[in-house]
Amino acid sequence: MTCVLAIDIGGTKLAAALVDEAGSVLCSATRPTPRTDVMSALAALIEEVTANGPPALAVGIGCAGPVDLATGTVSPVNMPSWRGFPLREEVQKLTGLPTVLAGDAQCFALGEHWLGAGRGSASLLGVVVSTGIGGGLVIDGAPLLGPTGNAGHVGHMSIDPYGERCECGGRGCVERYSSGPNMVRWALDNGWSPAAGQEAGSTRHAAELAAPDVTMLSTGEQPDGRALARDAAAGDPVAVAAFERGARALAGMIASVAAAAEVTTVVVGGGVSAAGEVLFEPLERALDDVAGLPFVRAVQVRQSTLGVRASLAGAAKLAYDSGGSQAR
Repeated sequence: MTCVLAIDIGGTKLAAALVDEAGSVLCSATRPTPRTDVMSALAALIEEVTANGPPALAVGIGCAGPVDLATGTVSPVNMPSWRGFPLREEVQKLTGLPTVLAGDAQCFALGEHWLGAGRGSASLLGVVVSTGIGGGLVIDGAPLLGPTGNAGHVGHMSIDPYGERCECGGRGCVERYSSGPNMVRWALDNGWSPAAGQEAGSTRHAAELAAPDVTMLSTGEQPDGRALARDAAAGDPVAVAAFERGARALAGMIASVAAAAEVTTVVVGGGVSAAGEVLFEPLERALDDVAGLPFVRAVQVRQSTLGVRASLAGAAKLAYDSGGSQAR
């Protein structure tokens, strides 16, 4: 049986799977990402997944960025022990297989294009809206990675040149308005208190808001994205306004990408997307308002259907399509 080894590396968890040519997972495993000695944990995970499965032909890795494809190194913002870490080389030495690397959001987009909500799309933008905002582009069926591997960094597109200063140093970035923590920050600054909505919004959308992959939707009654989404669903005016503000920034970014690259489909995943209509209804209204040209207005926005599996699926597709051509 033909299969590849797919790896997804993030600040909270490591995941690996053997994936066949149809996208079926033959075996998989996950474990928490340690603060230090991440490579030892990854090596143990790879051994666990590959021990009893068919031999893999290649390895595809989706990793939190920034990445540098020229050198095969990664410097994930939320993994301080990896700065300029030669991930591609280390995994290739460990497995003895051709190894390819891309950003995790790019793999999300490729996975959704292959097996998920973007299946069959001529051109696709994948957007991961969670603690931060990541993105990836698939054009004519192929991922657009860019010279260093950081193409599709839509979270740091400026939608307001006079807007708020972003953590990245830029101004008016989408992430400053639409990420989970930044929507919560704005709501708190404008008088929202999660305690005020606990009784009114007790369980509505509970299934959607309890997604286990969500780093910004934490448990407990804290002033976090889960509480904000719950209160918005219950009609709290500040919580509703926070989602409308975030959705409008996303709409501006989507319209800009559609105008520049003529994407036909946008797939939105990540923790904030678990809010469902609380996010997607104002996003649809805002996009209808800001989009002008017919081909921009025609873009279809869909919620992810693969969820946490999307990046692994994309890493597998990357390995199949490239055959390890990045490997040195």
